[in-house]
Amino acid sequence: MKVELTRFKVKKGKSERVNEWLKFLNDNMKAVLMTLEGEKMYVETIFRENLNGHEYLYWYSVQGEGGQEVEPSEHWIDKKHIEFWNECIDETFKLIDLKTEVVMILPTVKNSMI
Repeated sequence: MKVELTRFKVKKGKSERVNEWLKFLNDNMKAVLMTLEGEKMYVETIFRENLNGHEYLYWYSVQGEGGQEVEPSEHWIDKKHIEFWNECIDETFKLIDLKTEVVMILPTVKNSMI
C-alpha cells in the first residue's frame, strides 16, 4: 500500500481554472469514484494552499499496489482531469513528495483495502 502526499505548483493566473477543475471533480463525483477502482485508489484528497504569493495543490492518497495509471485511461473523467492538469499545473516546478512517517489505519479498514 502506498500512502502519499505530494505538492504541485499552480501556474500563475490559473486560480479560476483550478476553481472550475475542483468544481468539475465535485460535480462529477459518481463518475470520479468509478475510475478509482481500477487505479486501486482507496483514498484521494486534494488540498489547496496559497503560500508566499504562490498557489499549490496537494494530493493525498492511499493506493494499493499494481493499480492502473491515470494517464492511459480512456475514461472521459480522466481525460478531462488530465486536460485541467496540463493547463493548471506548473510542470517546471519540481514536485515535492512529503515523507511518510506514520500511517494510522485501523486493521479492519486496512484489511478491506488489501
